[in-house]
Amino acid sequence: MMKGSWIVAGALAAALIGTGYWGYTQNRDLKEMNLKAENNYQRAFNELTFDMDLLHDKIGTTLAMNSRTSLSPALADVWRLSIQAKSDIAQLPLKFVPFDKTQAFLTGVGNFSYKTAVRDLNKEPLTAKEYNNLRNIYSTAEKIQDGLRNVQTNIMNKNLSWIDVGQIAEEKEAPRDNSIIDGFKHIEQVKATTDNDFGPTFSNGQEESKGLKKLTGKKIDENEAKKIAEDAVPLKNVTKIQVTRSQSDNKRFEPFYSVSMAHKNPVADTYMEITETAGLPIFFITNRPISKQQISLDDAVKKGLSYLNSKNYKNMELYDSSQYDTIGVLQMVKSIDDVRIYPEAIQLKVALDNGQIIGFNAKNYITSNHVRKIPTPKLTLEQAKAKLNKNVKVEEERLAVILNDFNKEVLTYEFLGTYNHDTYDIFINATTGDEEKVKKL
Repeated sequence: MMKGSWIVAGALAAALIGTGYWGYTQNRDLKEMNLKAENNYQRAFNELTFDMDLLHDKIGTTLAMNSRTSLSPALADVWRLSIQAKSDIAQLPLKFVPFDKTQAFLTGVGNFSYKTAVRDLNKEPLTAKEYNNLRNIYSTAEKIQDGLRNVQTNIMNKNLSWIDVGQIAEEKEAPRDNSIIDGFKHIEQVKATTDNDFGPTFSNGQEESKGLKKLTGKKIDENEAKKIAEDAVPLKNVTKIQVTRSQSDNKRFEPFYSVSMAHKNPVADTYMEITETAGLPIFFITNRPISKQQISLDDAVKKGLSYLNSKNYKNMELYDSSQYDTIGVLQMVKSIDDVRIYPEAIQLKVALDNGQIIGFNAKNYITSNHVRKIPTPKLTLEQAKAKLNKNVKVEEERLAVILNDFNKEVLTYEFLGTYNHDTYDIFINATTGDEEKVKKL
């Protein structure tokens, strides 16, 4: 009996030790995953603060300019920085923090600076009203900049965590320090006093900041989200994976799953978001060391198109590509019967050491994807071409669906042309003949 009792006691002790060790390793792994996610959030926020500093300074320089030679490039930089700031915001866990007005402000800044940069400022210089708009924009950017710096200071001094933002927002009794949420609310109040900065000509873009449209289809669970994530991310050898579902009581946003993955061989980590309805990957970012370039940007385009096709994103084609050190950035759009559907766009990042997809953003594609009937153009190709500047030499021409300044889809003729050694993408409304957009490439 005594011997049997010792055996049983030993087995129980071993089981308790094993259970304790399993619990310890699970807790350790969870902490490591949270740390990686927290690091990504901190990086995105610090980049947002940095980009807002640059944006404020660049807007300030435009106030002292009036020649096209210097003003147009400065405004183009303002446009680029406003887009970058919005990209930074998209990487933050702000589903529970009101930040629509600030994102709309950045959209307005982008629209204003872009439209002004592409016009002939020698013939049509900035008006007194536009200079006043710039001064208002400059003042608002400064207040947003100061607000972000205050949040940054609180994060550092109080050792605050972005991981806790959503949970803090849900606490009804004795909430913890909510300096991050309060800071962003204060920034939103600053923006609320300047809604007329851009005048009636420019879209405020608030629709795009309301989150994804209401999706239809089967709702997935956490296990399905894991499978979707592992299938979508080309880098395998997953050692750890964590899935967190967003809160669903905020009806402005489609509930989604946040997925963090750790990889080995090479050591890397991936952060991803997937819609709960229909299980659609919204975006993912893989952070890993990238060695010396081994493939060309053209090869990266082939890799990107192959990846999209394998994931059932059909009829996609390259719109634009650029290279940043050893990373290729590709803009892909859908094409139906030789008509480009620009709202259905996907951005890819490709590592140029081996052609692996390390970045994916399909939010625009998910938001805009639907069965559409493309209307018959009222203007012929030649009639639309007659609307162009006579000095533009047309290299390519096609039909394209774009979003106009009022966030409405319109059918256009797209002309890729050159003028004075520069290349432009020009969109002429296929119904009215109006010049919808001009983009310098």
